[in-house]
Amino acid sequence: MSAASWCDGRDGMYGWIWRHLPGNAWVRAVLSLVLVVAVVYVLFQYVFPWAEPLLPFNDVTVDNQ
Repeated sequence: MSAASWCDGRDGMYGWIWRHLPGNAWVRAVLSLVLVVAVVYVLFQYVFPWAEPLLPFNDVTVDNQ
């Protein structure tokens, strides 16, 4: 593999992750699912609650008439 072949943008981040997971295609698919579930869990448990006070959801511009 040449130095330019990994950065030419053909398979991107997901291709890099897929190549670095161990096992055959079924094991990689299960590990990918576990990774996705872990990322969603971390987002909902830690990132979104932390960011919620910083977002302008309660700053409405429509008056009640």
